Amino acid sequence: MTTTTSTDTIAHWVDGALYEPAGSATAPVTNPATGATTGAVLLADAPAAARVIGGAAAAAPGWAATSLARRTQIVFRFRELLNARKDELARIITSEHGKVHSDALGEVSRGQEVVEFACGISHLLRGGFSPNASTGVDVHSRREPLGVVGIISPFNFPAMVPMWFFPIAIAAGNAVVLKPSEKAPSAALWLARLWQEAGLPDGVFNVLHGDKAAVDALLDSPDVAAISFVGSTPVAEYVYTRASAHGKRVQALGGAKNHMVVLPDADLDLAADAAVSAGYGSAGERCMAISVLVAVDPIGDELVARIAERTRGLVTGDGAAVATGSTGSTGSTGGHAGTDRESDMGPLVTRAHRDRVADLVAQGEAAGAKLVVDGRGVEPRGDAAGFWLGPTLFDQVTPDMPIYAEEIFGPVLSVVRVPSYAAALELVNGNPYGNGTAIFTADGGAARRFENEVRVGMIGVNVPIPVPVAYYSFGGWKRSLFGDTHAHGTEGVHFFTRAKVVTSRWPDPASRSGGGLQLGFPQNA
Repeated sequence: MTTTTSTDTIAHWVDGALYEPAGSATAPVTNPATGATTGAVLLADAPAAARVIGGAAAAAPGWAATSLARRTQIVFRFRELLNARKDELARIITSEHGKVHSDALGEVSRGQEVVEFACGISHLLRGGFSPNASTGVDVHSRREPLGVVGIISPFNFPAMVPMWFFPIAIAAGNAVVLKPSEKAPSAALWLARLWQEAGLPDGVFNVLHGDKAAVDALLDSPDVAAISFVGSTPVAEYVYTRASAHGKRVQALGGAKNHMVVLPDADLDLAADAAVSAGYGSAGERCMAISVLVAVDPIGDELVARIAERTRGLVTGDGAAVATGSTGSTGSTGGHAGTDRESDMGPLVTRAHRDRVADLVAQGEAAGAKLVVDGRGVEPRGDAAGFWLGPTLFDQVTPDMPIYAEEIFGPVLSVVRVPSYAAALELVNGNPYGNGTAIFTADGGAARRFENEVRVGMIGVNVPIPVPVAYYSFGGWKRSLFGDTHAHGTEGVHFFTRAKVVTSRWPDPASRSGGGLQLGFPQNA
């Protein structure tokens, strides 16, 4: 931890402007493809956090009082600006996370789906009305914003995950404080400036940078009504417990160990393509990645061979540029040097994380799993100082091994072989996580049975990464979710609003009888 006054400081954003308290501590921000330090992000202390939260609290009443028509117009304008400039945002994501440019563009596009959903939020904010529910008594309901909401987002999706939450929160009339990961903080500031350009009043969207101190400030502040979080399970549980103790609404999405079950009747080429895409895309740094492939006998040998062939052909390299004929080299994963195409997979986010994943690979090998493709010796298409680890494939993995038990969050795919559908189902349901799963089969009856019997929140049938579209909700079961509400969709709208019911009587002056005291409980009649 250092202090800085340099021009590359990544500051907080409050009241529509950058905010850089004097003497702030900072943390370095690096480009994972080069290992170079590219900036220094501020780490908020308690006074700095209170300033940012206070700005949101001051803006919240005015924004809540703004007409729904005006709010949705601004969200529409934000959508248009984002669509026109998403390539710019994708480049920022690549520079701090490391994912290849096409993957970063896909992240922005999936986040934009929620923005578009929020553009049509009006009908979901309608109340109900029951005239003459009792004699002369009308009842109506309304949905109102909460006030200030906090969003704590992870490094792996610095744009998409915040966009799961803030478009709905803002369209519903709330003010937002976004706390991005200190590993990938710049996308949040870019989004703040875009909101300002779209016409959002100052103070409605704010950015608070920092580490645990910033998180705790959001969890403890009496001005923050709700918390949306995505990250690891231990932190999700901490966020849920602490924020709930302060009376806040919480949706805390945690970790995952997603299984892909392949039945013997499946199209093995389709399954192999899906396993490679879902296992190694974004370098495996996503909570919906497939990390365990469950091969139901007798297809194990053939399926592993097809996956290995595809894995060895992947190109690991700098996601910021397409290679030229003289760039890169061919490493142990077969990285097609000299081809004019984008790399398939970028580096891991930090050197420490790369080393952790490499250590888990070593543990898997030591435990007796068969290492089919070893990504530790990859020769990347890019700077050797980057945080590289190529796609890695294990076979003959068993549930007692560390590579099965832990959420690796890296490009490591483990194949577990089982004798039957029943054994595959037992393996999936016995896992403490319940985020996502998939089944590959040509049998509709088997797929339907799996849908009914599996205890997981999001299911893909011949779809390896079953992330729901924006008008459905995202979230898992078991230790993949703390709280009762999933992200976006109708559940997201309900999370960022609260219901109020009004019962009213307006006696007709022409028939007013004079009233009188009635001490008994009111009765409907």
